[in-house]
Amino acid sequence: MTSPRQCRATLDRLPDGVAGLTYDPSQITAGIVHLGPGAFHRAHMARYVHALMARGQAMDWGIIGAGLTPFDARVRDALAPQDWLYTLVERDDDNATAQVVGSIVEIVAPGDTEAILDAIDRPGIRIVSLTVSENGYCLDAATRCLDHANPLIVSDLACPRRPDSVIGLLVEACRRRRDAGRPAFTALSCDNLPGNGGLLRAAVLEFAGRVDAGLGDWIAEHARFPATMVDRITPVTAQDDIAKMDQKWGLIDAWPIICEPYSQWVVEDDFADGRPDWEDVGVQFTADVAPFEQMKLRLLNASHLALASLGWLRGHRMVAEAMRDPRLARYIRALMEKELSPTLPADLPVDLPTYQDQLVTRFSNRTLRDTVERINTDASINLLLDPIRDRLAAGRPIRRLALAVAAWIRRLALLDDDALALRHPLADELRSLAKTGGVDQSRLLAMTEVFGDLSGNPAFVNPVHRCLCAINVIGARLRDVPLEGRTARTHSEVDPPGIGLFRDHRETSLH
Repeated sequence: MTSPRQCRATLDRLPDGVAGLTYDPSQITAGIVHLGPGAFHRAHMARYVHALMARGQAMDWGIIGAGLTPFDARVRDALAPQDWLYTLVERDDDNATAQVVGSIVEIVAPGDTEAILDAIDRPGIRIVSLTVSENGYCLDAATRCLDHANPLIVSDLACPRRPDSVIGLLVEACRRRRDAGRPAFTALSCDNLPGNGGLLRAAVLEFAGRVDAGLGDWIAEHARFPATMVDRITPVTAQDDIAKMDQKWGLIDAWPIICEPYSQWVVEDDFADGRPDWEDVGVQFTADVAPFEQMKLRLLNASHLALASLGWLRGHRMVAEAMRDPRLARYIRALMEKELSPTLPADLPVDLPTYQDQLVTRFSNRTLRDTVERINTDASINLLLDPIRDRLAAGRPIRRLALAVAAWIRRLALLDDDALALRHPLADELRSLAKTGGVDQSRLLAMTEVFGDLSGNPAFVNPVHRCLCAINVIGARLRDVPLEGRTARTHSEVDPPGIGLFRDHRETSLH
């Protein structure tokens, strides 16, 4: 018997085990345009909107996806024949559930700026949200302000009515609202970068001020840019995941989303023209997102990148494999406890040891099939650099963080596939310098566009160089090297510098 294909026509004959819709998707009207409707958005924000709709609420908060890249064209092509429906599978080592999500009402043609602007102009659109990665904000690495040398910004400032950048697009959308006498919208960042709302606001106002000072003033007065913290591990959907939808669940879906059961969203409650009642489905609204954001960026994202970089050098393909490597597990726990947690506010309303234990469990989830390449390719190096800055400002050592940075560099030097290097505007230059630099990566570390103020700081550069030397001494990769040595002797007598960091985090030499 042929399995039904995901679409509205088959909603009444879904296989057992797949939760259908309790609302009529034809009755949804759009209230949100989302820039970058990738896997994370569909696992996170779209899932929260869907949960409200399942309660009989928020039917005027449907989502129009706006693709910005060729990758987004594939998403549109996959979901259009499914009437924009998709299956969300939440799974861990003990359980798995599948449900149809219907909160997306359309995805406009990727790369068609005019179509995106027209979508934002539609009646009822009150929020423009985005997951475009840190690079999409066109920020200067050193100042964290708008990078006026960025080619997209240069082009958009010369021709602001036909923007190509996210910042230029938001400014032009605001100009249209102002000139039409319509209310401003809320620009809701859902990207993993510190102070995402404030950074987005500053970049938009800087760009708008250069285009039209009056427009900048209007945006500053009427638009809103709330900060958020988002959290849900969502791997890239693999071909095997698509095949298993039919085999395991009895449903054909061109692009299901696979994620962990855990989900968190903390949002600054500051909106220009209303918002969905997301608090009814577990979203935390607060006046200050920063403590939650910093905890997540430091303990989850920084640890994730460290694990992925070192896991790659150890020969691991999957995140769960790396986390279950005893030496890496000890390193990650020590990194969290000794170098990352001390950079967090002392009055966080969270039990940090329990939170760290949860992260280890989440990283160890074999069923997600999350690859170290996904994290290495997508995660920003700033996830490691920001806690390093705080550690150095407090006069504290950065040995474990320096090892993670060294592993990140070493991977670039060894990687053969350009497509898996980095999603970074300077990826080609970084790879070239890493490959030619060998142990001495002075030229790479001097790149202020990447390392900012750390590039000339010996307290950062020297520990990273020591760790690069240590990795070089034991070979190209760490996979077969006995990293622990003999306990009867000191680390310096047994291991190259830095390699003792893989030891049990309870050893006094790591304190």
